[in-house]
Amino acid sequence: QVQLVESGGGLVQPGGSLRLSCAASGSIFSRDAMGWYRQALGKQRELVALIVSGGSTNYADSVKGRFTISRDNANNTVYLQMNSLKVEDTAVYYCYANVIRSGRPYIYWGQGTQVTVSP
Repeated sequence: QVQLVESGGGLVQPGGSLRLSCAASGSIFSRDAMGWYRQALGKQRELVALIVSGGSTNYADSVKGRFTISRDNANNTVYLQMNSLKVEDTAVYYCYANVIRSGRPYIYWGQGTQVTVSP
């Protein structure tokens, strides 16, 4: 089992910055993929950023150049630094982990943290 706890959401003006944190506990290792998804009101959940074994990253086109995902393997924590925030970044942000055990993927989600970008 893996538990994911997010923090760092809040209200920010357009152009501002926020940093989200996701602390993972349980049976998770640095080789397991972690990342962030978001879901805006009335829309489907979408991938924001992903970090996989070896530190490779992947970003949604809408956040490239503005968001940075990073990981502290010693503390099993993944971060999402969000700069130059836009109103359209408003959403609930969910931490995600994809844990492979015995060749099977197990997906875990955090409870979500609200990010609101408003003038």
